[in-house]
Amino acid sequence: MYDLTGFQRDLLYVVSGLDNPHGLAIKDELEDYYEKEIHHGRLYPNLDTLVEKGLIEKSQRDRRTNEYTTTRRGSREIEARTEWEAEYIDHDS
Repeated sequence: MYDLTGFQRDLLYVVSGLDNPHGLAIKDELEDYYEKEIHHGRLYPNLDTLVEKGLIEKSQRDRRTNEYTTTRRGSREIEARTEWEAEYIDHDS
């Protein structure tokens, strides 16, 4: 996961946290978080990158809509990242 941008990492987390989300559901979640519009030209190429890296899978829901799921590798990467972050976060604050 070290080679992902922050935006790609956020995409992976959102895909993991939603139940087989489609692109617009992912876009809505990220717009809520970033508090600004996420353009399709940014969203879909980054989703494709995560597919190419084997972190998420893309399947066709219908003729116009794709949905995304986290792969086992993607889940392992999230778990490893969470453990790494926990080493540096002071939980007693």
